[in-house]
Amino acid sequence: MKAYRLITEDDTSDFCHRVTEAISNGWALHGSPSYGFDASKGVMRCAQAVVKDADGVYSRDVKLGKL
Repeated sequence: MKAYRLITEDDTSDFCHRVTEAISNGWALHGSPSYGFDASKGVMRCAQAVVKDADGVYSRDVKLGKL
């Protein structure tokens, strides 16, 4: 199966660490990152899609962050 995740986080180093961790665990970047203002929190937020080929068959029970 091909797994997909969208990593989101406030614009802090935590976002970069989460994406770096995903890459180091075999996920690949998919498209460009996104950046936008979260008016409810008053902060900028980042998003990056990542994909990974994984064994098994997809179901909603799959814990994508654990692949």
